[in-house]
Amino acid sequence: MNPLRTMSAPAGRAADAVDPGRILDDLQGIVRIPSITGAEEAVSERLAELLEEIPGMRVERLAPDPELARQDPDWPGEEMPRTGLPIVVGRLGRAGGRRLLLVGHSDVVPLGDSANWSVDPWAAELRDGLVYGRGTCDMKGGVAAILGAVRAVAASGAADALSGEVVVAFVPSEEDGGQGMLAAIRAGISGDLAVITEPSNLDVVVAHAGALVFRLTVPGRAAHASQRREGISALDKLWVLARALEADETRRNAAETDPLMTALGLPYPTIIGIVHGGDWASTVIDRVVADGRYGVRLGQSPRDAEAELRACIAAACAEDPFLRDHPATVELVGGTFGSARVPSDHPLPVGLARVVEAVTGRRPELLGEPYGADMRLLVHQGGTPTVIFGPGDVRVAHSADEHVPIAEVEACARVLAAWVVDELI
Repeated sequence: MNPLRTMSAPAGRAADAVDPGRILDDLQGIVRIPSITGAEEAVSERLAELLEEIPGMRVERLAPDPELARQDPDWPGEEMPRTGLPIVVGRLGRAGGRRLLLVGHSDVVPLGDSANWSVDPWAAELRDGLVYGRGTCDMKGGVAAILGAVRAVAASGAADALSGEVVVAFVPSEEDGGQGMLAAIRAGISGDLAVITEPSNLDVVVAHAGALVFRLTVPGRAAHASQRREGISALDKLWVLARALEADETRRNAAETDPLMTALGLPYPTIIGIVHGGDWASTVIDRVVADGRYGVRLGQSPRDAEAELRACIAAACAEDPFLRDHPATVELVGGTFGSARVPSDHPLPVGLARVVEAVTGRRPELLGEPYGADMRLLVHQGGTPTVIFGPGDVRVAHSADEHVPIAEVEACARVLAAWVVDELI
C-alpha cells in the first residue's frame, strides 16, 4: 500500500511535488560556495536568491550588528572573528495564523588537513548516491531539503490554502555558539513549532545535551633540558588535569538516568582538542594552554556545568604538590551550548513522526543526542517547541570526506512538505 494514502490529499500532493533534480542542483550549488563560520555572506545571498525564485515567497535579508549581538545577556559566545551576521528569512502562506519554522544554518567548519580528503571538499561530487564536500552533512543537505520542501508546497498549489505561514530561517554562526539564531529570535523569528534539519538519519531528536568550550592555562617551572629535574613540566601537569577530567567524565555520565541519554553510552564527553606550549626545545615547558569541550548535562544550565568544571580542576590542583601553590586557571572561550528537550509525547514529535512514517514507510525513533544545537535557543529564548530532523549521519559531520545520501535529502524534503501542509490545512 502506498503510505501516502494514510495522509490528506493536499499533503500527499505536496510530497509528490518535490523535485529531486532541483534538490541535487541546490545542494551542489551551495556546497560549492565556501561558508566557513564567520564568512557566510556569499552563501546567504545565494540562499536568498533561491527563496526568491519560489512563487509567493516573501524574502527578507537581516543584518544585525555583531557588536550589538554581543551585548545580549543570552549571547552564546563565538570562536571565529566576524563582521556580519547575515540572516535570510522566507515566508510562505498567510500571516496571522499558526507559524511553523524550518531552520538551517549556513556556516560550516574548517576543512582540517586537506590531505585527509580523497575528494575536492568544495566540489560537491556525487558518487554512488552520496554527495561529498564540507558541509554536505552538517548541514547543507538539510538546507537543500528545506528549499525542496517549500518549493514543493508552492508547486503543489497548497501555499494559497495554508491557514498560517511557514517561515524559513537560514542563520549563520551555529558552529561557534549560535549567535545567528539568537539574533534571528530577537528579530521576531519564533513560532508555534519548529524543525531544524541537522543530520539525524531521518529520526526525530527530542533532546540534546550542551557543551562549554574552556581554556586551561597550566603553569610549570622552566629549566635547562640538561637539568630537567630542576624544572616542572607544565605538560606533565596538564596530564594531571587531563586524568582528573577523565575521571570526572566517567562520574558525570554514570550519574545520568534519563533513558534518552543513557542510550548514547557517553552523552557528556569531555575532550582537550588544542594544546599550545613551549618556546625552546631545550627548555622545560613552563606554560601550557589547552582548549577543550565540557558537556552540559540534560536539564543543566551552562552556569552549573561551568561550576562542575571549575570544581574538578580545583580539586585536582589541590591534590598536586606543585599545582596546589601554582593552580591552573580556567576560563570559558568560544561557544556556550545549553541543553534542551521537548517531551516525547508533545504534538510536534508525535505529528512529525506520523508524517515520516506515512511518507517513508518507516517509523522514526525519538532520540536524544550528545551535541549542542540551535534547538536550545529556539526552545528557551524563542519559546518555540523544536525538534531536529534531517538527512545524514552526524558521525561524518566535521570529518574528512563528509557526505550525505542524496536520497535522504529528498526524503527529508518530502516529509517536510507534507508536514507543513498537514499542519496548516
